[in-house]
Amino acid sequence: MTVPPRNALPEEGGILRRAWPFLRPDAWAIALALLLSPAIAGLGLVQPWLIKTAIDKHIVPHIAEGLGTLALAYLGCVVLGYGLEVGYTIAVSWSGQRTIARMRRTLYRHTLGLAQSFFDSQPTGKLLTRLTSDLEALGDALAAGAVTILLDVLVITGVLVAMFALNWRLSLALLALSPLLILSLEFLRRRLRDLFIETREAIASVNAYLAERVDGVQIVQLYRDEERSGAEFERRNRRMKDATSTSNVYDAVMFALVDGMASICIAAMLWYGSGLAARQLGLPIAPDLTPGIVVAFIDYLDRLFRPLRDLSGKITLIQRAIASLEKVFDLLDTRVAITLGSEPMAEVKGHLVMKGVHFRYRPDAEEVLTGIDLEVMPGEVVAVVGHTGAGKTTLVRLLDRSYDGYQGSITLDGVELKDIQRDELRTRVAAVRQDIQVFTEPVRFNVDLDNRAITNERRQEAAELVHADQFVHLLGWDHVLKERGSDLSVGQGQLLTFARTMAHGPDFIILDEATASVDSITEALVQDAIARILERKTVIVIAHRLSTIQSADRIVVMENGRVVESGRHDELLAKGGTYKALIDAAKATAQD
Repeated sequence: MTVPPRNALPEEGGILRRAWPFLRPDAWAIALALLLSPAIAGLGLVQPWLIKTAIDKHIVPHIAEGLGTLALAYLGCVVLGYGLEVGYTIAVSWSGQRTIARMRRTLYRHTLGLAQSFFDSQPTGKLLTRLTSDLEALGDALAAGAVTILLDVLVITGVLVAMFALNWRLSLALLALSPLLILSLEFLRRRLRDLFIETREAIASVNAYLAERVDGVQIVQLYRDEERSGAEFERRNRRMKDATSTSNVYDAVMFALVDGMASICIAAMLWYGSGLAARQLGLPIAPDLTPGIVVAFIDYLDRLFRPLRDLSGKITLIQRAIASLEKVFDLLDTRVAITLGSEPMAEVKGHLVMKGVHFRYRPDAEEVLTGIDLEVMPGEVVAVVGHTGAGKTTLVRLLDRSYDGYQGSITLDGVELKDIQRDELRTRVAAVRQDIQVFTEPVRFNVDLDNRAITNERRQEAAELVHADQFVHLLGWDHVLKERGSDLSVGQGQLLTFARTMAHGPDFIILDEATASVDSITEALVQDAIARILERKTVIVIAHRLSTIQSADRIVVMENGRVVESGRHDELLAKGGTYKALIDAAKATAQD
């Protein structure tokens, strides 16, 4: 779904208009609700008039004839009105929930399409808030607020017309109080919107902090950081509590204001109708004020203030929804995405050429790569080594398009990397990283990621090639892994990620310190698998272990974002340069 561009000033009308594309597919339900609204309002207005007629023309003069007909008419209006309200409520709820589901789907897909640099600066909990509670607030407004306000307006307008038709003097006297009510409601509405924006920010802050600390609970406990962490959580929690409590106070004031005004109007009507106003203020007596009119006016006042009373709650819902929509559209307006590219790449031979490549993560940050020149031939296995911070991981993350915005030239088989279709590139180029990522899904899903093109035989073959078949056989393909793969060892989790890579059959493979976290026995299994399955593939390996480095066709040494040495293991040792210093340091550390 195409999201319209955001207005420069996020006025409420503009924000609500931006939500229309998500509502449009269910416009028929909205139209049905709009068509039912006048009928519901009209049936409600007829009922007090029937009561007034029954009192003035039948009950007071004691004329029973025709009273039964009025009673049946009143009953018919009530039953038909309730039936129409059921249809109205179903139509509004149906469209509202489908709209939220559609918006959540769009937001989720948009978020998945953002570049890695966006996630580097955004807490996970904050993103979860946008996808859950912010959209739930919008759902409440759609189901019980935005559309139903039209019905409230129709009811209020109809009640005022009916009241003026019954007694215009009494109606004018009651309306004298309306300016105070309107000004008060407008002030409270504006204040509530500011409070709800503050509340959404506070909720996102609490969720982000909570998700981060729960995920890192072992570190919090090991370093005895519970007290300080609890104090910080309390500070964020207090901010959310204060904003929510203040908004509840304003909400209660709004409700009490409308409810109190209704009681004042009824008292004023009785004061005027009883003749006290005429005697005390010298106003003209209302000669046409009958008992039926008094009862009808009380009923009409209840029907007038009932939507006004509900309107205060609906304004609260809408202000909360607008505050949430601002946050949702802020995320939808984020354009930190990897360019899609237009050049097809049906097959990758693996000829990689980098010329004068510069890269920085942010415009105001220092360069991480400061002029990389590198060529990797098809079928070649290249190991990249260097001190921490030399730019090794950044180099390979440019190759799988985790990051964009480099300067210089990176070509793969003669095609500029950023011009290659992104999805095809990621199909042909695969990366296995040190951090193990598994999902709380069956083992089979963690290998094939529900890719229907990967058959059972292909999945099994991939597991056997990387020696993951033994523990997979014990668990079973249908075994659902625990959160973060806690029922797997580190080595088993790494082998599973290797099986995932092999099952998808890439042509160009990046191993980003993929064996750094496994034990020596598991590494031996992985090295054996690599030797057997990567003979005809281009491979770039970032590794610290000497056994991994020595098996490469060529070793590239990086320092301060540049390639400073390149060659085979023996050649680089003989030079006595940076590579030899790295190896000597690694051997010294191993001996210690």
